[in-house]
Amino acid sequence: MRQFRLINFFTFILLASILYSCNTEVQQKETSDNVQETNIDPLPSWNEGKTKSNIFTYVESVTDKGSTDFIPIKDRIATFDNDGNLWSEQPAYFQLFFAIDRVKAMAADHPEWASEQPFKAVLENDMESLAKQGEHGLIQLVMATHAGNTTEEFKADVQDWIKTALHPSKKVTYDQLVYQPMLELLQYLRAHDFKTYIVSGGGVDFMRAFVTEIYGIPEEQIIGSRIKTSFDYNDGNPVIKRLPELEFIDDKEGKPLNIQKIIGKKPVFSSGNSDGDLQMMQWAASNKYKSFMLYVHHTDAEREWAYDRASHIGKLDKGLDQALKDGWTVIDMKNDWKVIYTFEK
Repeated sequence: MRQFRLINFFTFILLASILYSCNTEVQQKETSDNVQETNIDPLPSWNEGKTKSNIFTYVESVTDKGSTDFIPIKDRIATFDNDGNLWSEQPAYFQLFFAIDRVKAMAADHPEWASEQPFKAVLENDMESLAKQGEHGLIQLVMATHAGNTTEEFKADVQDWIKTALHPSKKVTYDQLVYQPMLELLQYLRAHDFKTYIVSGGGVDFMRAFVTEIYGIPEEQIIGSRIKTSFDYNDGNPVIKRLPELEFIDDKEGKPLNIQKIIGKKPVFSSGNSDGDLQMMQWAASNKYKSFMLYVHHTDAEREWAYDRASHIGKLDKGLDQALKDGWTVIDMKNDWKVIYTFEK
């Protein structure tokens, strides 16, 4: 009997030892996995440096409950311009290329366009003459190609275009000219419970047609310029009709006005690339919480474009001055980004 008890005792010790060993291995694996996850860089397309460090420092400080800079989740609002900030905007805004392609597609139904500006310039591929038409001419193009249909018809037109239209110099579809580093930044902020919005001068329905899939930002969090619309019951098949008249231009002071009207809160994180974003950045900077203003400075003529103060598109002059004066973070595209476009990763 005593021998049997000893055997049981040694069996117990052996089993306990095996269980302890297995448990230790699991704990070591979990610890190793956690260390590995911690060491994963959430911004792998960014070079190490002050810009990347500033972003990390800010996010860590405002999401740490023990920090005096802590921001409640409900107030973590981040707003991003689109053109020139999340994707390229040269040699013209991509929405203008859409309008140009729509003019050509619709020309057969409008023979008068062959002799009327700005349509004549578009049909003859005369960009110099088109530029001379100024803002009024561009609005004519937008009204002719963006109105007179329903919201669903317009959405279908945009989605068909974005699948096949090629950028004139990059020779890829426009949706490939998205900045990979900014996609990573959007994901990083959302991982820390920031609610991300697009606040752009581009048409809101143009963007909503396709950018949700690209940026992971819901349609209701996309804010932009808009034309007037009307409701038509349409014999029990209701539609929203797009009218040939501008309702709101979401640029400059229009951005904080739209933010207040639609979001109802000041952003704590705001990113843009031009003077058209300056008022949005100023609005974010006035937040009672610690805020972060981020400008994209186009400095890479080889991989993208280099432009700022003298550019006719995406002019960055007053905004750059205030960023330097107030210590806002400015991305040097050439030096801060390992890759620029999504297809380069």
